[in-house]
Amino acid sequence: MRLDHEFTVPAPPDQVWREVTDPESVAPCMPGATLTKVEGDSFTGNVKVKLGPISLLYKGSGEFLEKDESARKIVIKASGKDSRGAGTAAATVTVTLSAEGTGTKGKVETDLNVTGRPAQFGRGMISEVGGKILDQFAQNLAEKLTASEEPAATAATEEKSADATEPKPKLESVKPAPKEAEAIDLFDYAGSSVAKRLAPVIAGVAGLLVIVTIIRLIRRKK
Repeated sequence: MRLDHEFTVPAPPDQVWREVTDPESVAPCMPGATLTKVEGDSFTGNVKVKLGPISLLYKGSGEFLEKDESARKIVIKASGKDSRGAGTAAATVTVTLSAEGTGTKGKVETDLNVTGRPAQFGRGMISEVGGKILDQFAQNLAEKLTASEEPAATAATEEKSADATEPKPKLESVKPAPKEAEAIDLFDYAGSSVAKRLAPVIAGVAGLLVIVTIIRLIRRKK
C-alpha cells in the first residue's frame, strides 16, 4: 500500500538533514524504536508495538539506498519480522525536506507491505496511525534539536568570560548507554478509529454482563 504523510520541524533544513541521515541520531526520535547496530549505510534495530493486550517485537534491518543532499532527499529500504512469527513488514520510504519559513517541511512517501495481525486494521487505519506516529517523531526531533542548541549557546557564553577567570580542568563526559524504547500502543495512537471498530465487541461484552447480572438477581430471589 502507498502512504503519504507530511511533518514540520522548527529548525533549518540543513540541520534537519544532518539528523535524519544519521541513524544513531534519529532513531531515538522514532516512537518504539531502538537501534542495535550501524555499519555504513546499513543498520539493524527493533520496534516494540502493542495492540492493546497483545505485545509484538519487530526485529529488522534497513539501509539508505539514496542520499541526495542537493535535493535533500533520502530513500530508505527497511524490513522487519515479528519475533513470534505473527507478521512481517517491509517498506521503501522516501523523505524529501524543503524550507518552510524558518523551519523545515518533510514529505514522506511510503510503499508498505504488512502481513499478520497489524494488517487486519486496513489501509485507512494504518495511514492514520502512521501519521500520528510521524507527528510524534517530528515533535521528538524538534525537542532534540532545541536541546542540542542550548549547551552550545552556554558553552559560547562561558568562552567569552574565560579571559577573566583561571582555566579549570574539564571533566570527561561519559556517553550514557542507549535507553530501551517504550512500546508503541497502537490503540492509543488510533484513538476513535479503533474505538469505533471495537464498538460491537464492547457492546457484546456489556450485553453479556447485563444477562449475567439478571441471572444472579433471579437466583438470589429464589
